[in-house]
Amino acid sequence: MPDKPDLAALVGSRICHDLISPIGAIGNGVELMLMEGAAKGPEMALITESVGHANARIRFFRVAFGVYSAEQRIGRSEVVSVISDITHGGRVQIVWDSPADLSRRDVKLVFLLILCLESALPYGGRVEIERNDVRWLLRASAAKVKIEPTLWERLINPAAMGEVGPAHVQFLLVPDEIARQHRRLTTELTDTEIRLSF
Repeated sequence: MPDKPDLAALVGSRICHDLISPIGAIGNGVELMLMEGAAKGPEMALITESVGHANARIRFFRVAFGVYSAEQRIGRSEVVSVISDITHGGRVQIVWDSPADLSRRDVKLVFLLILCLESALPYGGRVEIERNDVRWLLRASAAKVKIEPTLWERLINPAAMGEVGPAHVQFLLVPDEIARQHRRLTTELTDTEIRLSF
């Protein structure tokens, strides 16, 4: 019997696919306007920055929420480029250390976990991601980490009670992805640090 389709991933892929082309076209249009000597004031800088940020988020969401095949790969350079673009000018710094060639399904899970970690770093912080010989290790640190216990409980106990809003949908998706990949997630939470591994 075939596996049940991942409906959330199919919807995510469809939305990202439909948005990435028009966002890219807007970016290209802004570049052409600048080349032709259009006003280079704060308004144009704001548009340029906003388009770049939207494009970076769509690229990130395409991996985090999209569909993948079991054999699909993604290069470390592409991952680092996406990470660099989404953190540009932000409060959270992400350091990525991994082999050059990666499984797309691994990166999907790591990206979902990055979204979980971001929610715990509202005032900024540092996220370090490492792939050793057998496991992925993620470590988030800040002067003060904001942990909502019911959300983090869901990562290891999907049946945990509590309402989850749209900004925290990743906490619902991670357990499904962990189960789909036949893996086990471990979590360590303190006031200044979160460690995750799978």
